[in-house]
Amino acid sequence: MKLRNPNVCGDHPMNTFIKLLMVVFCSSLLSATALAKPDKVDGINVPSGRIPQKIKNNKYPRTYYPNTEKIGKEEMRITAIGTGMPNQSPSNVAASFLVELGNGESFLFDVGTGATDRLAGLEVDYAKLDKVFASHLHTDHVGDIAGLWVAGWLNGRYTPLHVYGPSGSSPELGTKVHIDHIRAAWAWDVTSRAGTLPNAGGEIVAHEFDFSKTAVIYNKNGVKVTTFPAIHIRDGSVSFRLDWNGLSFVFGGDSVPNKWFAKEAKGADVVVHECFFTPEQWMAIAGFPYKQAYWVTSLIHTPPEGFGKLMSMVKPRMAVAYHYWNHRDIELEIFERVRKTYDGPLTMADDLTVLNVTKGHIEVREVTFNHEAWPMGTSKEWDTAPRGEPATGLSSDWLIKGKLKGMNPAPTQPIE
Repeated sequence: MKLRNPNVCGDHPMNTFIKLLMVVFCSSLLSATALAKPDKVDGINVPSGRIPQKIKNNKYPRTYYPNTEKIGKEEMRITAIGTGMPNQSPSNVAASFLVELGNGESFLFDVGTGATDRLAGLEVDYAKLDKVFASHLHTDHVGDIAGLWVAGWLNGRYTPLHVYGPSGSSPELGTKVHIDHIRAAWAWDVTSRAGTLPNAGGEIVAHEFDFSKTAVIYNKNGVKVTTFPAIHIRDGSVSFRLDWNGLSFVFGGDSVPNKWFAKEAKGADVVVHECFFTPEQWMAIAGFPYKQAYWVTSLIHTPPEGFGKLMSMVKPRMAVAYHYWNHRDIELEIFERVRKTYDGPLTMADDLTVLNVTKGHIEVREVTFNHEAWPMGTSKEWDTAPRGEPATGLSSDWLIKGKLKGMNPAPTQPIE
């Protein structure tokens, strides 16, 4: 009597079923690949198959699923991409806020380390993410600029990435030199992608402004962005105010409470400001002695009571606290301390808190996204954007001679 080898699939019904599942799975992958282009809904790129719906009568779903809702023509959507620290936790990446407007434009305020992971989950139109406003040059506020520059280029941006940031006490401490060094550091990467990707998308442009002045640094398409000084360790930190269509958004990077913020944020619709740990919390979290913990939390940052006092002066429609870890044993104490000095509207932001803002309503929710999400795909505009010659001739002859011939299949479609 012969026994069937258990390692041989044979024609068992279960094996046939598994084969069928594999065929369906592979077919779905091929189908997804064939459709890796965004759809246009009212002129806006969205992932293929998504049909965003118009929100009526302020009836927002409790959870925001990316690309399922249209932004109203007079609406502002603010997403806390990252709300954490330079020493990140898995639940809080570093500082970044995305502002999307009803006119179709998008603005990023800071892009701290880890922020690009969260942006990917939102399946954004990277062609719109071409403007970053940097509050200062700490890694937890600008650490992912290089990642956004290159990944955004790969994922659909076919224009330069523009970075608006402050000067420093000397030229080498300003935004321009910072961006120049990023460009130099990633020369191997960017030059090797020539020809495959659109030319202009490989450019990164610094727009440095005087950190010591209150000034309008961006004024296009009805959107005005104003910068004003902040006080954080050394010269070269700022905060921002965005005004559009009668709505206003104020973003503070890192700073102790100061007169410029109190003036420029007065009465704004949404005001985002750091709300740091208490000295005692920082001692418990980081192990700092009290002297150093007080320095960090209360002399170069704004602790909860200070945040509350500042918001009581500013009186926004919605105050947004961030720049702490959202662990419940910490956050509840921070909330209680804020409430000792501020009793107005308050959002304790964590990563992916989203605020929809109109003149008559503010909705605060959380984003839920698919952690297996792909980018929405490159657009036809990206496909046809000007390109140079492909990056050939960059490898030495001796290296090329080491290639094993006949290993990779020949093309099945025209490539010339």
